[in-house]
Amino acid sequence: MQQVDLFGNTIIYNEPRTVVSGYRIYDAEQKRRTVRNDLPELYPDLPEKKYDIIYADPPWDYGGKMQFDKSGRKDINVNWQKDIFISAANFKYPTLKINELKKIPLFEIAKDDCLLFMWVTNPHLALGIELGQAWGFEYRTVAFVWDKMNHNPGQYTMSYCELCLVFKRGKIPTPRGSRNEKQLIRVPRGEHSEKPLEALRAIERMFPTQDRIELFARHKPENWDVWGLDVREEFEEKPQEKQNERYYYAAASI
Repeated sequence: MQQVDLFGNTIIYNEPRTVVSGYRIYDAEQKRRTVRNDLPELYPDLPEKKYDIIYADPPWDYGGKMQFDKSGRKDINVNWQKDIFISAANFKYPTLKINELKKIPLFEIAKDDCLLFMWVTNPHLALGIELGQAWGFEYRTVAFVWDKMNHNPGQYTMSYCELCLVFKRGKIPTPRGSRNEKQLIRVPRGEHSEKPLEALRAIERMFPTQDRIELFARHKPENWDVWGLDVREEFEEKPQEKQNERYYYAAASI
């Protein structure tokens, strides 16, 4: 039976409703957008070749941490009428934890005298040095400092730069090329995690005659071997061209 107030108006009681949190929304979205490795193993075999120069951009894992903006605040995005903005590295490519990266047997493709150039994000600096050492290299210095000319918010200061470390195994490969390459690279950032081509070109000038490979590559530069999800077609078997030769493709990209 309907109830009325003193003025004859029907009293309508609000039905109880479930309060949806921002976490409930973006957690489901995160699970939907996370990119996972579609290969049966963590990584495939590395090339059956040894290199003087290894250039790597590991797909660092952030433990599920995401970037947000104010759309994730319920006092601003009332009743979640607008989509909540979230972004994460593993929305773009499969990431690997440090213990998984250590399992890649990099020593199998490194010559006795070899340099490893490796990109690290600032929060992963200590892990980057740890990884290089686990792969059998000695940390030497910062090879390149990339000023992206655009900042990201941080807990302490606004972040503009990313580092490329250099590690050494044995001696520096010879013969040497250019000896006057600049450490600072000032190039606007491009696609997510895409590294400046200037760094790769500088390495080419420094070591123009050496055997070189790029790990976790996005494309195949001329005169480089590559290993990465984005370049797996470079290593898939092509029986019409190479019936007795084994090809390899990659497990993870940056």
